[in-house]
Amino acid sequence: QVQLVESGGGLVEPGGSLRLSCTASGITFGAYVVGWYRQSPGKERELLAGIGIDHKTNYVDSVKGRFTISRDNANNTVFLQMNNLKPEDTGVFYCKAQLINLEYWGQGTQVTVSS
Repeated sequence: QVQLVESGGGLVEPGGSLRLSCTASGITFGAYVVGWYRQSPGKERELLAGIGIDHKTNYVDSVKGRFTISRDNANNTVFLQMNNLKPEDTGVFYCKAQLINLEYWGQGTQVTVSS
């Protein structure tokens, strides 16, 4: 059974940092492209950052320079380091693992940026 579990969300003040983790079981995580997505209230889910099997990364413009995606294949985990968080970053953060036509989603972790 494949399972992706996100963790690390919470309440943080503007300008603060959080580190999200996405840990997989039931698959060889290193063979999958992994992305972090955010769904903010009233908005569609959007891709924020992705990391390939070669560790090559890409980011949406709104998080460039603030978020860093990385992976630890030995521990089947992908991270999202988020710095200088803004209120508009508030939402549920999901990870997705994709290999050709196979894709798996986690259940999400809530991030709230507020003073």
